[in-house]
Order: sequence, then structure tokens, then C-alpha cells
Amino acid sequence: MARSSGGYACTECGWQAPKWVGRCGECQQWGTVEEVARAGASLARTTRSAAPRAGREARPITELGADAVAHRPTGIGELDRVLGGGIVPGAAILFSGEPGVGKSTLLLDAAARAAAAGGRVLYASGEESTGQIRMRAERTGALHDTLFLASETDLATVLGHIDDVKPDLIVVDSVQTLASDRVDGGAGGPAQVREVAAALIRVAKERGIPVVLVGHVTKDGSVAGPRLLEHLVDVVCHFEGDRRTALRFLRTLKNRFGPTDEIGCFEMSSAGISEVPDPSGLFLSRSAEPVSGTCATIAMEGRRALPVEVQALVAKSATPNPRRVTSGVDSARVSMILAVLERRAGARLHDQDVYVSTVGGVRLSEPAADLAIALAVLSAVRDLPLPHDLAAIGEISLAGEVRPVVGGEQRAAEARRLGYAQLVDAGAGTLERAREIALGTLSRQRRS
Repeated sequence: MARSSGGYACTECGWQAPKWVGRCGECQQWGTVEEVARAGASLARTTRSAAPRAGREARPITELGADAVAHRPTGIGELDRVLGGGIVPGAAILFSGEPGVGKSTLLLDAAARAAAAGGRVLYASGEESTGQIRMRAERTGALHDTLFLASETDLATVLGHIDDVKPDLIVVDSVQTLASDRVDGGAGGPAQVREVAAALIRVAKERGIPVVLVGHVTKDGSVAGPRLLEHLVDVVCHFEGDRRTALRFLRTLKNRFGPTDEIGCFEMSSAGISEVPDPSGLFLSRSAEPVSGTCATIAMEGRRALPVEVQALVAKSATPNPRRVTSGVDSARVSMILAVLERRAGARLHDQDVYVSTVGGVRLSEPAADLAIALAVLSAVRDLPLPHDLAAIGEISLAGEVRPVVGGEQRAAEARRLGYAQLVDAGAGTLERAREIALGTLSRQRRS
């Protein structure tokens, strides 16, 4: 008897179709639509009515107490900041990121800290052997007697380890490597990912054990597998960073227990991942004397204000078409700022090569950095360095006006805390006035 088919689904985004197609109708990827077998009878829906279990009866909302969600700190301050104070018992957390960014290292450190705090932790990996995990734990100092390792790819075996260990925290690395014999198809398929995630989340909710699921990402950076996976979990965290730098950022895309606009900063080293509670020094140069073509700004990453230094270099072009090279900033916005500088501020840039970059590999995508970019370019054109204690915050319009930005008060407070005594912002009114304030400050200091 032929196997009954449950239709076809995309292995990248989970889009379903009644028949096979060569291209996914949702993510437009070619060759990702595969047949999905129908689940067995044990997973089929039933129409029989069943009495609710004791203590699970439906009750009026007015009779239910509004108990506060208790967060348990992980011992890693930056991770607790992103999670809203720590891990909530029974929470399901999805941890995604590109290969090699440091997801496993960070979670192994968090698991070891939880074990050192008196808990029992189960770390189940389907990608590495226990010996490989042990070697990384020795290198990063994540060894503890109540941290249990298991190298398994079978869901039933992992559930058996949970029954034996009775952990207070479960880490599964990764959800795409586990498979259940109750569902046809290989590990990582949409049906398998749904079944594995649903089973682990059900255990977390019934027993009050927090579970952390590591998820693979696709080529565009989204979580691999069906979109249902992100709906099932309580928290979705994304770990990102540039492989050319040691800096890593942790962001929350979804959080039922806290804010989603927080960001955690970490630094990758040979000894593992260490948190960076105050990353202000990572994005600023350390030259003793002011250098022309540099200007500091205050960027907002979630609710955290970070000082970032913008550097610009202007040189005579040897080609008919001058070069515009950017790193860490939007090239289209830099081109617009250069046009405003030439039209409104009298800067001669049409025959000059312009290079604009940020320090530390951070990326600026908000308009609040417009004024800092403009002042850095003007400083490079005139070869006049700006003072070390000057920061610029503001958006530049096509009319040459300096407009206020979101979070201006918080940015200004952070600038004062970091020692920036002079702040050029929307109070200058126009770009011409901002230039006079910024470039005239050094001249007054020299005369004095």
C-alpha cells in the first residue's frame, strides 16, 4: 500500500503546497519544496471530547491572580539584559545565529554557570560529540559536576535523558539535528522540526523546566524551518557578529517576558566569549591628539546608547568619476549628505574621493549619525581636527537643516556621562551653523 502524502512543504520557510513545484511561492527559493509525509495516527486530531484534568478547569479571568513572572539570573549580565532579567521557569527560548558566531560557546558558559549556582543542567548536542564539548568546556572553564552532556540525534533518547537527569535547565544544540520516529522524513525537515520543538516545549511547560533550542539560519539570516517554530517558543534571540571582528551582538526578536529592544554586547576570544558591560571604548579610536576627519556620535542600539566614532578621508580623485567608499554606514545616505554639503555648506567634493567608515565594525543605519558624518567630512576637507570632547547628534535634511532625533535626551545624557562637554545637535538649527560651532571650537581653543 502506497504511503499517504501530507502534501509538500518548503524546507527553508515552511510554505506548503498541495503538489510539487520547483520554486517556493513564499521565499522564492528553487529546489526547496519536498514531500511531507502525513503524521501517524498518534498525532492525528481527535473529535472525542475529554474532561479537563484536575486543576486545569477553565476559570473566570477575574478569579485568577496576576502573579509576576520570576526571572532567574544566568550569571551573565548581558544575557540577562536581553532576556529581561534572566530565564523564566518553563520558558522556551530559540537561539539563532550564523555558523561559527559563538552560539554554542555562549550557551555552554551559561549552562556551566547555572550548574555552579546549584542547578542540574542537561546539554544535548546533535552536532558535536561529548569529547568535543568537553574540550571546549576545558578551554573556556565551563566544567562542573552537575552539567550533564549527551550527544544524541533521537528525540526519544533525549526525552529519556530528561527523565533520568531531572534537569533544571535544558539546552538542545540544535533543534534541526533531532528526529522523531513518529514522523516520516529526515532530521531538519518541516514536519520533524515541528514535532521535535512541540515535544520539547511540552516537556518545558508541564514540568516548569526552561529549554533553550539552538536553531540554524538560512542564507538570508532567518531561522531555518517552518515559521511555526518561532510562534511556539516564548523568546527568540539572534546572535550576530562580523567574523573579521571579535564583537558579537545578541538581540531579541520576540520576548513574552520582557522588552524586545535590548541588546547585549560580547567579545570573542581564544578563551571563549566574555561580556562587555560598557562597550563605549570599542567604537572609539585611542589617538592621543585630535585627528582631522573624525567625529563622535551617540547611537541607540535598542534602549542602550553607544558612542561611535565616524571617520572620513577626502583626497583628490585621479579618475573622472570620484570614488565613494563606505564601511559601516549606508552608502546612499552618505551620498545624500555629500550633496547637501556641496550645495548648502560650500564644500567642494565633486572632484574628491570620499571614504567614510566607523570604528570597531559597528553599523550605523539611523539618521542620527548624519551630522557626525557631515562634520567628519568637513573636518577632513579643511584638515581641521575636531576636539576630543565634542559629539554630534542630528539628522540632516535636504534643505540643510539639522533636525532632532528620537531619544535625543538619552543620547545627550550618555554623551555627558562619557565626558563629551560639547554637544552639537538640533539646537544648531542649520548645517552651516553646526559647522561654525564644531570647527570654530578648536580655533578658539588654539587662540586661548
